Amino acid sequence: MSMPKSQIVRRPLLTAEIGALKVTRVEVREIAFEPGQETGRHKHPCPVISYVVEGTALVQEEGGPVREIHAGESVYEPADIVIARFDNASSTQPMRFIAHYLLSGDQPLIEMLE
Repeated sequence: MSMPKSQIVRRPLLTAEIGALKVTRVEVREIAFEPGQETGRHKHPCPVISYVVEGTALVQEEGGPVREIHAGESVYEPADIVIARFDNASSTQPMRFIAHYLLSGDQPLIEMLE
């Protein structure tokens, strides 16, 4: 006698409008931050979709509000938009996220800014 199968749960995390983008390669990276670690101003030549696995990130597009992205949530960074902050919100706990870079051709993943 077989066991009843449980239902597969598909929880929506993020919908991002990326426009008419030709994606030829996806790079997926796990990125770990120490307590209090900050990224610094940067931008990406491609859209980036990240999923926070552990901790809380403080994310801010330049000129926009600071958003808290908690473990289990996703965030979208549009291509060529300056990201003022993508920092670990905690001074005592690590933060870890998985970033999906939607690349077209041979693009770098990140450009650090002054």
